[in-house]
Amino acid sequence: MAYQYILFYKPYNVLSQFSEGKTPPASTTELRLTLKDFVPVADVYPVGRLDRDSEGLMLLTDHGRVQHRLSDPRFAHPRTYWVQVEQVPSAAALAQLRQGVTIKGYRTRPCQVKQLATAPELPPRDPPIRFRQSIPTAWLEMTLQEGKNRQVRRMTAAVGHPTLRLVRMAIAHLQLGTLQPGQWRSATADERQGLLQI
Repeated sequence: MAYQYILFYKPYNVLSQFSEGKTPPASTTELRLTLKDFVPVADVYPVGRLDRDSEGLMLLTDHGRVQHRLSDPRFAHPRTYWVQVEQVPSAAALAQLRQGVTIKGYRTRPCQVKQLATAPELPPRDPPIRFRQSIPTAWLEMTLQEGKNRQVRRMTAAVGHPTLRLVRMAIAHLQLGTLQPGQWRSATADERQGLLQI
């Protein structure tokens, strides 16, 4: 039986699971979207998670070995994010992120961080981020080899730059590419080959 590998662009406000779980909606009118509202493929499971308020690339698969190797921090597979933060970070703040910061008693691993010269071309978020004319924002590209709960957000907050928008662009060799929010596709032959070598 051939394994399935699905690349999915998770929109904002969607849970990274196929069931709603035990947490009830905040109100009876609140809609709780999950992966099942977008991906009609049976027996695949997400590799890692994206928070409800984060967007971007997710890999769904039924291949347990690939799921384990991409999820276990011992294998140090990179994940790349575009992160919109409040204010423009100083060189010192960027250096601090690269070296690792302490969040909740845990020291993050060193990572790659650079400030993007211009805002990336991304689909608009619904709802849009709050805009305050008096507070500038900047976009960072961050590549981590670990994925603790809300790690990117906690890292940028630790250096004084709260995250406003977070979009995962890549997982290992897999790229978000031309997918739009809510769209999914099967991995290409080359992408599948790369996953089998992980």
